[in-house]
Amino acid sequence: MTIADLLQAVRKHLVAAIATFVVVLGLVAAYTFLTPPKYTATAQLFATYAAQSETQTSSDMNSGASYLSTQIKTYPQLIKTEAVLRPVIKDLGLDMTTSELASRVTATNPSNTFMVDVSVEDGDAARSAAIANSVAKSLSQQVTSSLYTDESAKSPIQLTLVQKATTPQSPSSPKTMLYLASGIVLGIICGIGIALLLDMLNTKVEGASDVRELTHASSLGSVQRSDLLEESRPVVIAQASSKEAEEFRRIRTNIAFLAPNTKEHGHLLVISSTRPSEGKTTISANVAAAIAEVGKSVLLIDADLRHPSVAKKLGIEGQVGLSHILSAQATPRDVVQKYWKQNLHVLPAGKRPANASVLLNSEIMTDMVEQALTQYDYVIIDTAPLSVSDDAVVFGRMADGMILVVGRGVADKKELEEEAMSLKEADVPILGFVLNYADEKKHSDKNGNYYYYYYEDSHNEHGTGRHGSK
Repeated sequence: MTIADLLQAVRKHLVAAIATFVVVLGLVAAYTFLTPPKYTATAQLFATYAAQSETQTSSDMNSGASYLSTQIKTYPQLIKTEAVLRPVIKDLGLDMTTSELASRVTATNPSNTFMVDVSVEDGDAARSAAIANSVAKSLSQQVTSSLYTDESAKSPIQLTLVQKATTPQSPSSPKTMLYLASGIVLGIICGIGIALLLDMLNTKVEGASDVRELTHASSLGSVQRSDLLEESRPVVIAQASSKEAEEFRRIRTNIAFLAPNTKEHGHLLVISSTRPSEGKTTISANVAAAIAEVGKSVLLIDADLRHPSVAKKLGIEGQVGLSHILSAQATPRDVVQKYWKQNLHVLPAGKRPANASVLLNSEIMTDMVEQALTQYDYVIIDTAPLSVSDDAVVFGRMADGMILVVGRGVADKKELEEEAMSLKEADVPILGFVLNYADEKKHSDKNGNYYYYYYEDSHNEHGTGRHGSK
């Protein structure tokens, strides 16, 4: 995964990442400010070695130093014993056991020194200093008493208190700034982790960036969910001034760049999706109406013989249609219907045949499409989803490519990638895609352009010849 992929995952799941960051930082802050403060006081002891004889050779001094270094290493454990701590509890009248006191006491030996640091952590600042001094005194007494020799002889090791513990002025824990800084870092890490986890667990397409990454195709436009699109008439007819209608005009403008203008031959647009319920028929019907709006002659063909839906979508008669032409039961003149304008014609699918694939791959179908392209500026074929059949591939070869409708939250990423690879192997390029059911929040930034497209298209319709940019 590259840094760009990481940033993209965080951007897609930004809300979850921010929420995780806030929760983690909040928990760390709560722990920091609710934890009772602890104070640490430290007393310092200096260890010396005294030989039993009055005269010492250099060898005796080296041996003594080595012996002292070895013994000092045992003091961190010695200081936690009852022999050292019980006198402290009695001396200060502490209401705690030796085990409880031992958990608050530590002893360290700084490297390359004969120093012993006795530290005590306690909730009371003054008491921490008193305990540290008392523990240091008790440790010194134990070492200099009968620990190394009997009472009649002097101990070779002496511990001298060189620095008494003083009352600390500020708590040693919690370290507010350090904890909060750590909380910020931990929150960022957890936020990014949650975003990556959600991105890996989410197998559905969530935005145009997903489609571009998986198909390497360009976006022709994005369409939000809207009750207007559920109506039986395209939005450019039912609600001509709506933002949904303007988005289809934008798609129309982008489609105009897919193929150069030609007077001898019309444009063939093949529209499909990876799976059912992605809204390809809704997109096909609205795109057809949007192109017809500017005076282009359009024929919309419902070539999804397995699941016809164009007639139902437009509210027209669909019992007789393409299947009857392909089975030589009717001619195009008999079944093609005018819709809304004189230049917009619709060819329904007709009844569902048992041999849909055979009919659609027939010579009759090819000849009919070729003939239609000589009579219409645009022939739009709404064909079966790629996961259902390879009809879209057949028509895509005729059109030198296809337009893919991708439903946000419906299309599966892996399936989309596999279908894109299959189309590439079949030499059927994806000319562009339309993201359906787009996220309203991500889509709202286009609202400022709606009237621009409407203005642009109105001028085109009146023959000014101006052409807006993508």
